[in-house]
Amino acid sequence: MRTPLVLGALILIGATAACSSNDTYTLYRNGAGTDTLRIHVATFDANEEDDKNYNHDNCEQARELFQLHPAQVSRFWCEQGKYRKKPPK
Repeated sequence: MRTPLVLGALILIGATAACSSNDTYTLYRNGAGTDTLRIHVATFDANEEDDKNYNHDNCEQARELFQLHPAQVSRFWCEQGKYRKKPPK
C-alpha cells in the first residue's frame, strides 16, 4: 500500500523539478473594485521542451477568456514564475 504512495510522490517531485520557474507562468486577478488584492487563479507549468512559449501562451489565452466575460469586473494578468503573494520588484 505504501509503494504506490511513495512512487506517486516521487513522480510529482520529479515533474515539479523538471520545469524551471522561467517556463512557469501564473494567472492572477485583482478583487472587484480594488487593485490591492492579488488573487491566484492558475499556474501554468507544463514541461514542453519543444515550445518554450507553451505556458505563456496558455496563460494569456486563459487571461483573455476570463477577461472577456461580460459581467467581469476584475482585471486578470499573467506573470512569469510560480505564485507569489507580493509582486516582483
